[in-house]
This record gives sequence, structure tokens and C-alpha cells, in this order.
Amino acid sequence: MTTEIARRDDSRPAEPRIGDCRCGCDLDALPDGVVVVDADGRVLSFNTRAASLLGASAGTLAGVDARQAVPLQDLEGRSWWTCADPFGGLVTRTRISESLLVLPGGHEVFLTASLVRFVPRGPVQQVIITLRDAKARRRAEQKSSALISTVAHELRSPLTSVKGFTSTLLRRWDRFSDDQKRLMLETIEADTDRITRLVAELLDVSRIDSGRLELRRQPVDLPRLLDRHVDGLIAAGHPHERFEVRVHGTLPEVWADPDRVEQVMANLVENALRHGAGTVTVDLAPGEERPELVVTVSDEGDGIPEENYPMVFTRFWHTTRRGGTGLGLYVVRGLVEAHGGDITVGRAPSGGARFRFTLPAGAPDHVA
Repeated sequence: MTTEIARRDDSRPAEPRIGDCRCGCDLDALPDGVVVVDADGRVLSFNTRAASLLGASAGTLAGVDARQAVPLQDLEGRSWWTCADPFGGLVTRTRISESLLVLPGGHEVFLTASLVRFVPRGPVQQVIITLRDAKARRRAEQKSSALISTVAHELRSPLTSVKGFTSTLLRRWDRFSDDQKRLMLETIEADTDRITRLVAELLDVSRIDSGRLELRRQPVDLPRLLDRHVDGLIAAGHPHERFEVRVHGTLPEVWADPDRVEQVMANLVENALRHGAGTVTVDLAPGEERPELVVTVSDEGDGIPEENYPMVFTRFWHTTRRGGTGLGLYVVRGLVEAHGGDITVGRAPSGGARFRFTLPAGAPDHVA
């Protein structure tokens, strides 16, 4: 933030004021705390947000030495006023970059400062300090740390398995039978697939969060796509009777990214297999109120408690039986919304979990 402060008329002594600066702008309208310090190192003006962050009132800040009014320290306990030396240093300095500082009581704030010189290379006449509460950014950093921790934990187990089996096979190949070798190689393949899925989830999370998710839209035959996926699960060993696919009425034409839609379906169906029970039912139907395709995936398990519904599509959410990274449903919501649809969770008639998502019908405008 750059604030221009008019040069003080030395013929009239200025009195410190709250919520007002010398150029007439209203500092209280700013979301960050602002403290203006004059050439003598005393508080010239400030806003109510600054007073709140500093835990002070107008009577205690007005005209006070800035070192006492704004007692800032870095994380090692050193005074910001001494280290930054805003009134000294190079005569070409015009600002001090953002730094994380601590106020008395341990309150963390981010500080930036502008150095006002009335003439180029002249002395600093005013220091304009902006203070921003660090809690929000700290929370964001904690989420990033949680993601890194989760990824490290999820990668450690399969990588340890892959490393152990490959080392064993390389060193003692001749000592194992063909069946033992096959078992080890199948385990390695399964663990590498797990790592690949995790990396893909992380890339999708990054693309969704940054708005860089690309969709290659084309006509999608969702019943055929779904049948192919179910056939793959049956071939992998799941009983045929665990699946039921039902098509209701005439389905509308849907233009979507087939790979992304299959990813959504795979995640929901496999979640129902892993966390639910009984038959996994997938219903495909046209929308009743608008042109769209409605997909419902339900199971016959214990379901999800209603109080957990708001958390289901957030990062790292797990059922009571922990498994996976907790990123799958977060990615599913991002993919559905990227297509212009929406997704909800509820309780199936059988008592299990029910996920319902929609995909807009019709061709994109550029195709029409």
C-alpha cells in the first residue's frame, strides 16, 4: 500500500490523530493497521485497526515514541527498529519489505513500511507502517504443512515396500520360486500404482486450487464408460452381484472430459466398495428441472453421519476407518464443478451413503 502524506507545515504543530492522515484520507477504511511516524520518531497518526492490533487506545498512542507504541521484535527477539533502522540506512530506500514480527504477548503480525522523503535522497520525514494479522496466513501455512505431512506418510509405506522387495529380488533372485517372485512383483506393481494415484491426486489438487484445470470436452457415453469400469472391477476380483447399474429414461447428450468423468465415477464407486457394504447402485437419469444428467452412487453400509456432510468434500476428510489421503472427494468436487455441475452427499434409502452429482446437458457454445 502506498500512501502519500502531505508535507507538514512547520509553522503549526501537528497533533496526533486517530483514523486520519495528513492528506485527508480515512485510515479507518483500510483493512490493515496503519501507523504514521514523524521525523522525530513519534506517532503522528494511526487507525483503529492498528490500535486494536497493538492493544492500545488513542490516549496511549498519540504522540508517543514509536519504539514504545509499536514495540516490534523479530522471531529471535531483536528489535525491528534497531535491525531495520527506518530513519537511517541508504538514502535511496523508499520501503521496507514484508517481515513477520511479534508484538508483546506473542501476537504475530506481518509488517511493511514506506519511507517518505520530501526531497530525493533527503532524510526520512515519515515512516508509514502497515500491520496485518498473521493468523490467516499461518492457517494457510499449516494446511500446506499438513498436506506435505500426509503425502510423506502415504508415500513412505509403498516406497518402503518397493525398495524392500526390489532389493531382495536383486540380491537373492535364485533362492525364490517362480510363485514367490510373482507375488513380490505383483506387490511392487500394486504399490507403484498407489504412488501414481497419489501423485495424480496432488497434481489435480494443485490445478483445481490454481484454476489451471483443463478439460477436453467431447460427447460422453456415460453408461458405456460406467460398464467398462465395473467390468474392470469384476475382473479384479469383486463379485458381480455387488454392482447394479440402472438407467432411467432417455439420457441427454453430455459433453465432458471422458477421462475426468471416469475419474469421478471410479472414485465414488470404489469409495462405496471400500467404505460401504452390500450392493453398490449407480443410477443415471435426466434432470427433472433443467437439462442435465444426474448420477447417483449409493451403497448399503452404515452411511455418513449428517453432521459430517459439510466436511465430506474438504481436504483430508476421512471416515472413522481411515484410509487413503483424504483428497479423493476434494478432487471429485473440483472436477464436477469444473464441468459446471454440482455434487452433494446424503443418505441412501438403504441407509448407506449416497453421492449425487450432475453434468450439464448439451454441446458447448463453440460447438453449437
